[in-house]
Amino acid sequence: MSTDYQRARVELGRRLRELRVEGPDGRLTGTELAQRLGWPQSKVSKLENGRQTPTDDDLRAWADAVGQPAVFAELRSRLRGFESHIRSFRRHLAAGLTPVQETWNALVGESRTLHVWDSHVVNGMLQTADYARDLLERHAEFRRTPRDTEDAVRARMKRQEWLYRPGRQLNVLMWEPALRAQVCPPEVLAAQMDRLLGVVGMDTVHLGIVPLEATLRLPPGNGFWILDDRLVTVEDWHAELWLDDAETIALYRRVWDTLAESAVFGADAQQVIARVRRSIKV
Repeated sequence: MSTDYQRARVELGRRLRELRVEGPDGRLTGTELAQRLGWPQSKVSKLENGRQTPTDDDLRAWADAVGQPAVFAELRSRLRGFESHIRSFRRHLAAGLTPVQETWNALVGESRTLHVWDSHVVNGMLQTADYARDLLERHAEFRRTPRDTEDAVRARMKRQEWLYRPGRQLNVLMWEPALRAQVCPPEVLAAQMDRLLGVVGMDTVHLGIVPLEATLRLPPGNGFWILDDRLVTVEDWHAELWLDDAETIALYRRVWDTLAESAVFGADAQQVIARVRRSIKV
């Protein structure tokens, strides 16, 4: 968990404690507040000490219990402020994969230029439905989320409409191992390579492949997205990081540009994809 995130959570906890001890009903002990809320006293303690992230419902109940319902808006704003930086998969996948895909559709829809690095799998903007289905099904099984794979696939495919809108530009780099990853049956992977061969040369797609034999100036690292010059998202196993400060965005753009120096484009990229395609035993 990042230092900034934890600091913000501790500050929210201090604010909750302040409301408890300075409310219009007079000072409440943690035990008294827990009784009003019907919570274990330990939950009140964890929230006030920044050791647990509250939900919207927790904050609304707290504001009501201390006699200050109007303060809920402020508390929710504080929560949104630091949740925008670390978005826990445990929480955001609780309702299934589809809501996350729809959030991404909105993010991409607001953007005109994307710079993306993928080191593990084929980028979602260029996936076939069958490839996406296998990948999302594996995620659902691993994370034990509600099974809404077909709706999630439809949402991901809808996002690709962005590629056919004027004035849009997808600049995507993929490491060759991302093309070779056996995350689906061979026939699905082969069709996915055919799809990639077909997008080379699209006006809205600038596709670069970093070959296995290429010299790398930086280690591949995790995949990331840069949306215009306003947001970077980085995915890890536990969460997505949403980073919106100018210095960090500039850093990730330098990473992308540096990785691009090792990539091949156009006909050379097609040759790498075709090489992968020929290696697949269908």
